[in-house]
Amino acid sequence: MKILALDLGKFNTMCCFFDTKTRKHSFLNATTDRNYLSTVFKKHKIDLVVMEACGPSGWINDLAESLGLQTFVCSTNEEAWKWSNVKRKTDKDDALKLARMATMSELKPVHMPSETHREFRSLVKYRKTLDWRINKIKCTIRAWFVNHGISIDRGDKAWHTGRALINSYRKPLTECSAKELWKGELDLELTQLDSLSTQLDGVVKKLEAIGKADPRIVRLRTIPGVGPRTAEILVACIDDSHRFENGRQVSAYFGLVPRQFQSGETDRNGRITKRGNPLARTILVECAWASLRYNPWSKGVYDRICGKQKTRKKKAGVALARKIAVIAWAMLRDEKDWDPVTMIRTTKSFGGTLPLDEETFRTMPPKENSDQRKSRLRREAREAEELTQRCAAKASPTTKSASKSKSKPTQVGKSTKQQSAKSQAKLQAKSITTPRSPIGSKSKQATTKTAKPRRARKPVSAA
Repeated sequence: MKILALDLGKFNTMCCFFDTKTRKHSFLNATTDRNYLSTVFKKHKIDLVVMEACGPSGWINDLAESLGLQTFVCSTNEEAWKWSNVKRKTDKDDALKLARMATMSELKPVHMPSETHREFRSLVKYRKTLDWRINKIKCTIRAWFVNHGISIDRGDKAWHTGRALINSYRKPLTECSAKELWKGELDLELTQLDSLSTQLDGVVKKLEAIGKADPRIVRLRTIPGVGPRTAEILVACIDDSHRFENGRQVSAYFGLVPRQFQSGETDRNGRITKRGNPLARTILVECAWASLRYNPWSKGVYDRICGKQKTRKKKAGVALARKIAVIAWAMLRDEKDWDPVTMIRTTKSFGGTLPLDEETFRTMPPKENSDQRKSRLRREAREAEELTQRCAAKASPTTKSASKSKSKPTQVGKSTKQQSAKSQAKLQAKSITTPRSPIGSKSKQATTKTAKPRRARKPVSAA
């Protein structure tokens, strides 16, 4: 068996051709280029291509598979990649060690998603990058106003209703004096902020369009408290749900399991390992805190783990995040939506108690989150507008007949208006002639008594 081990680099790649029978090897320094590597794959007889998981391993793996070669992408986080007791480390040594470890089957493979899924994953990550840049610019602008003793609105009000106050201090840098240079910097930062906000809106619209067409994202959004951003990141990280055998592997993949130290009779657990995607782990914890408001099952699990102890709140939140990740993986594996009956069964299996009685919990519809509420309100407003347009279209041919039938009552209405105008003029004349007392109590009573019989004549004239 002939193995090609690749020690990938940004510009150059060290190729090691290793024969498992003769244990002989040879090296080739190749350029990390698509055309160059394709000629290397075609020129030599190769049974297996081994490479480490890194940035260019995606397109190199696709290139080798398109030529009919078997590939193996290994993880670099294992014990085989520790170089603590090695006196020399070079690219040739790395490639040779990679080939020998593959021969002994000591390497652990890494799941390689398709090209389409890799692009979707990069777009999800890029949205968070834009959000981080926007927050950084906002913090910089707030720091300038604080350093100059100018108070602006707190929170989101400063960037919506309070944006006019911030814009009043901006000034082109070429027109700023020596004491107003910060206003020129503010103008540059606000220009970047507007551009990044527009770009973020475009990325979010594209992600929403992808989420509507992907049934996996639609299925995960049925969980109360899980919004579109959490569903997108979970689908981007899990990808193929059948590559995990059980929920423990899913928990370890997201780094939400405790570290373990065992030696003899000592066996203690530490903090979580924090392995895997940090963005997915962060948003899972945020989703766990949000689900306490929308999901009664999450509230019950949180109360059971927390036990009304202040020191266990954060631990309960992380544990709830791990359960949400496992539930999302099980829903993708079984292709089933959120079902309260299933949650009742699983809660009873480990002796837990529901926050509500079983019948109420079974018949209670899931609460909608903020994104679902906004979409529902937009849909209801659209339907109401369409209904008014239909009613107006149906009532348009009957306007002529209605105008003819209302011609006579309009004349009566005019006579009543004239009579009421005359009576009001008389009342005003009397109020002018009568003297006003300093207290005003007797005059008010007199005017109210004289006004009562005149008000009673209005329905008589209209009849």
